[in-house]
Amino acid sequence: MKIMHYKYYSCYLFLFILFLPTKTQAQKIGYIDADYVLKQMPDYQKVQSEIDKAVQIWQKDVDAKLKSVDDLKKKYLQEEILLTDEMKQERLADIEKKEQEAREYQRQIFGYQGQLFNKQNELMKPVQEQLYKAVAKVSRQKKIQIMFDKSADLIMIYHEPRHDYTEDVLRELGLLKEDNTNNNGNN
Repeated sequence: MKIMHYKYYSCYLFLFILFLPTKTQAQKIGYIDADYVLKQMPDYQKVQSEIDKAVQIWQKDVDAKLKSVDDLKKKYLQEEILLTDEMKQERLADIEKKEQEAREYQRQIFGYQGQLFNKQNELMKPVQEQLYKAVAKVSRQKKIQIMFDKSADLIMIYHEPRHDYTEDVLRELGLLKEDNTNNNGNN
């Protein structure tokens, strides 16, 4: 009798689950080309110009320090014959110290979390926030749950052009007029 109850119970449970009203909804996805959008933004161009100027100044400083070390090495090689062993050791130690200082300065400027890294983060943050807000607004307007950046490390083997929302983001940022669109079906 218990087995019979169990079979009926299982059958009812199965039918209940089978006919249970389920709301399955696919997630809508889209993508943008953030590099392209950034290059269209005047603020990004200003930031990039400022970073380039800083890099040139820092690179000149690094080059000057490394040239100074090279000059010391050349001078040492020219005078090596005239120097005593003690003087040779002092000069080599001085050259080694100056070279380490130059390399450390180079690392402080161009290395991971160096001055260049920090300056880029500081200057790019407002531009990135502006892009993020535009992407978020377009995503809400178009009811997109997931938005990818095709210019990032994400590899897109195939993409349907109608899911490209780059122009919508440009329009949201005020960088694209209505008559300049390709009308790719996502408006």
